[in-house]
Amino acid sequence: MPVEIEALDEFRHRIPRDPQYGMRTDVLVFASRPLIEQIRKDLSLQQAMNVATLPGIVGSSLAMPDIHQGYGFPIGGVAAMDWETGVVSPGGVGFDINCGVRLARTSLSESEVRPRLKPLIDQIFRDVPCGTGGTGFVKITPKELDQVLVEGARWMVGNGYGSERDAELAEAGGALPGADPRQVSERAKERGRPQIGTLGSGNHFLEVQFVEEIHDDRAARAMGLIAGQVVVLIHSGSRGLGHQVCTDYLAQMNSAMKRYNISLPDRQLACAPIHSPEGQAYLGAMAAAANFAWASRQGILHFLRGALRRVFGDQTRVELIYDVCHNIAKRETHEVEGRRRDVLVHRKGATRAFPAGHREVPEVYREVGQPVFVPGSMGTASWVLAGAQGAMSESFGSVCHGAGRLLSRTAAKKGRDARQVQKKLEEAGILVRSETRDGILEEVPEAYKNVDEVIEVVHRAGLARKVARLRPMGVIKG
Repeated sequence: MPVEIEALDEFRHRIPRDPQYGMRTDVLVFASRPLIEQIRKDLSLQQAMNVATLPGIVGSSLAMPDIHQGYGFPIGGVAAMDWETGVVSPGGVGFDINCGVRLARTSLSESEVRPRLKPLIDQIFRDVPCGTGGTGFVKITPKELDQVLVEGARWMVGNGYGSERDAELAEAGGALPGADPRQVSERAKERGRPQIGTLGSGNHFLEVQFVEEIHDDRAARAMGLIAGQVVVLIHSGSRGLGHQVCTDYLAQMNSAMKRYNISLPDRQLACAPIHSPEGQAYLGAMAAAANFAWASRQGILHFLRGALRRVFGDQTRVELIYDVCHNIAKRETHEVEGRRRDVLVHRKGATRAFPAGHREVPEVYREVGQPVFVPGSMGTASWVLAGAQGAMSESFGSVCHGAGRLLSRTAAKKGRDARQVQKKLEEAGILVRSETRDGILEEVPEAYKNVDEVIEVVHRAGLARKVARLRPMGVIKG
């Protein structure tokens, strides 16, 4: 069906509620006019309208400027459900539960790393396993895996894979409460157990970058960022374990919807009431998968530290700035139409962005706002932002999570040669190591929107503030 969009201002657009279509609320799209034209090229706005039909939805169905078509929910979509009367939908989290981003600062400068970039990238490629399967160096028993699913990053820290500070500087302290390993299938556990501390494939990556520009001196100081400094961005998720959890519960909820008299325009939105047995089981399994992802990113950070010290010496410092997820459903309290309400916020390809003063922002950042990391593409740039008050009043404390795809993976590969892409990136000063040719071709810079345009929207809409722009030097991909 054609989608009618009203421009509210330069960076906000609205799709009005259509009761005949079953919409319970409107859709609010954060995007510039040029981005709206790009967004219209797929079915993501239609998907955001479908989300607006979910029982118990509170506020608008939200679309971030990086929105693109996903499974059920659009990627770049945010939806809050009333905690008592709403539903939980695995499609609102996605197959890669707690896919997220972790940024670490180093004591090295670009001028120090550039001459030794190739040996560094080679060393990281050896020390951080990647690829579709991916077997890691963290060997654990089934009993220990259950502990990981409850304790997340803290289990890794307690077993020698990092410092206590690492767990403190992660969303939810690196472990979401309510995790229930009993709700995770044996198949999911089998898939996940060998994969802790591995990068994966697809759009997952590890990127050595440098701080190109500082836009907010105060926030940058709080995060320990200075111009010319080398940082490392890690983007990965819950691997095969999270994928299997989503697969398992989509099947369960598809069959359960009839029992709860739920009818939706897209079966990919399969859901169940939050407090139903199916809803509670999924939330327990989802939290366990989220904790697995935090543990895995902690393992990657540990092996990254080893690689940097092998190349640059034991005195090299590698300190975690923060870790934030962008595929999750979390119980939070937000003000909606003038009153505080408990809601389950689905963020699918959307990043939490709490403002200064919020009690869930680590104390070290509480005066400037929660760090937010937005990767672009391996040939462009990434951004560090700080959460702003506007996000709390308009987007349930959420912003974008990346640039957003323009081309499908199939379209990105068409007519391109991996060696030519690699050569072009090297000419721009960016070394790329990938397990496969597809790992390069599917993620070519042309496959993504302009990340600077996306950031301009959330910055000028008041959802987050620009802190620093990061430029890639070396990229590890699956």
